[in-house]
Amino acid sequence: MDFTGMKVCVVGSGLSGVGAVELLERKGAVPILYDSNAELKEEEVRRRFQNGTNAVMYFGELPDSIREEIGLLVLSPGVPVDLPFVRSFQSRGVRIWGEIELAYECSKGKVLAITGTNGKTTTTALTGRIMQDYFRENVFVVGNIGNPFTEAALNTTEDSVIVAEISSFQLETIEQFKPVVSAILNITPDHLNRHHTMENYVAMKERVAQNQGSGEIVVLNHEDEYTRDFGKRTQAVPFYFSSRRNLINGVDLRDGIITYEKDGAGIPVLPVSDVQLLGDHNVENVMAAVSIAISFGVPVESIASSVRAFKAVEHRIEYVREVDGVAYYNDSKGTNVDAAVRGIKAMTRKTYLIGGGYDKQSEYDEWIEAFDGKVKKLVLIGQTAEKIAACARKHGFTEIIMAEDLKEAVSVCHRLAKPGEAVLLSPACASWGQFKNYEQRGDLFKEFVNQL
Repeated sequence: MDFTGMKVCVVGSGLSGVGAVELLERKGAVPILYDSNAELKEEEVRRRFQNGTNAVMYFGELPDSIREEIGLLVLSPGVPVDLPFVRSFQSRGVRIWGEIELAYECSKGKVLAITGTNGKTTTTALTGRIMQDYFRENVFVVGNIGNPFTEAALNTTEDSVIVAEISSFQLETIEQFKPVVSAILNITPDHLNRHHTMENYVAMKERVAQNQGSGEIVVLNHEDEYTRDFGKRTQAVPFYFSSRRNLINGVDLRDGIITYEKDGAGIPVLPVSDVQLLGDHNVENVMAAVSIAISFGVPVESIASSVRAFKAVEHRIEYVREVDGVAYYNDSKGTNVDAAVRGIKAMTRKTYLIGGGYDKQSEYDEWIEAFDGKVKKLVLIGQTAEKIAACARKHGFTEIIMAEDLKEAVSVCHRLAKPGEAVLLSPACASWGQFKNYEQRGDLFKEFVNQL
C-alpha cells in the first residue's frame, strides 16, 4: 500500500500506538494520534517519541471534521473492534488494521507467528533464540512479547526471519498477514470480557492461519481439543506435537526424550532433563518451539543446543531469590486461570500463593482444585479477591488472607512462610486497575522481595 499523504488515525498512545505513528511517518503518511483518555497531557505523550513526531494529537474526542478525512484506522491491541467509535469508521468503509497488519504490510522476510492462551512468550523467546543461534543475524523477535513489530518492520529484508508473538486482540484486525509457520499452543477460556463467548475467542486464535495454504505449516498441540480439531479444518499443513502419545509424524515425548518423528522413524532431539525451565507445561512450550524450528528447516543439533542454553523468561515462574530458606517465584504473567494452574503445578514446595487482580469474567474453580494440598495460604488482592475467596470456600479451602495491596501480600507471606516453603505470585487475573501491566506487577513483586 502507498501511504504517501494518507491521513491515518492511530488509536491508543501506548507502546503499540507510538510504534505505529513512527512507522507511518517513515512511510510518508500523515498520522493522527487519538486516545479516548481526556486526562492525558500532550507534552507527556510526545515525550514517548524518542525522535519526536509531527503527528497531530487528540484526546477525549476526535472532531467530526477530522474523522471524515481518515483513510485508515490503526488500533492498538487494547482497543476493541466493536466500540461505537470503531464501528462508525467501519460503516463508512474505512479499513481497520492493528499493529500486526500494518507492520506486515511494511516488512519483508518470513514470519513465524505464535499464539495460544498460555506459553506464547516463553515459546516465542525460545524460538527466537533458536533462530538467532542458527541464522546469527537478521532475526527479529517482535509482537506481544514487548517489542512492537512496527519498530522492526523497516529494518527487515527479504532474508529476515521474524518471530512474532500474536495475541487474540491483534488477530482481530489482520487482513493479509500470512506466516510461513504459525503455531497455536493451546486454547483455554480467557479474555471473555473482550470476545464475549468462547466460540469468538477460539475463532480469533484460529485467524493466525487464515491466510495460510498448502505451502505453509501450522504447528498444533495434539493434546488440546480445540487445536486438534482445527488441524482437520485448516488449509495449512498441520504439524502436531504431543506430550502424552506417540505420533507417526511430529514431535513427541518418548522415555523422557523430546523426539522428532518422521514417517515413524524417531530422531532424538534432547532429554527433558536437559531443559532448564520449570514445570511440565514448559516441556510443551519447548516441544512447540522445536516443532516450529523443524518446520522451518533448522537442524535438530542446532535446536537442541539452543534449548539447553535457554532459561526462563521474566515474569513466568521466574525464580527471584531465597530469603530465610523460603523461595520466591514471580509468575506475574499468569494472567488467567489456566496459566495460574500451570504455575502452582510447577511448585515442588508447600506454597503461599498470591493471587487476584482485574476481573476478566473468569471462573476460578479449576485453579482452586489444582491446589492439591500444595497451597498453605491463599493471599488475595485486587478487584477479584472476594470472588476468588468465595470460590475457594466453595471447594473447602479456607486458608485465605486478604491483603490491601501487593506490598502487604509479600510482607504477610514473609512473616508466615517457614524454611523449605515457597511464595508464588501467580494472580490468575489481569494486572489492570492496580498496575499498568503484568510487567510492572512482576517488577514490584521482585522489588518488594529484594527489600526483605
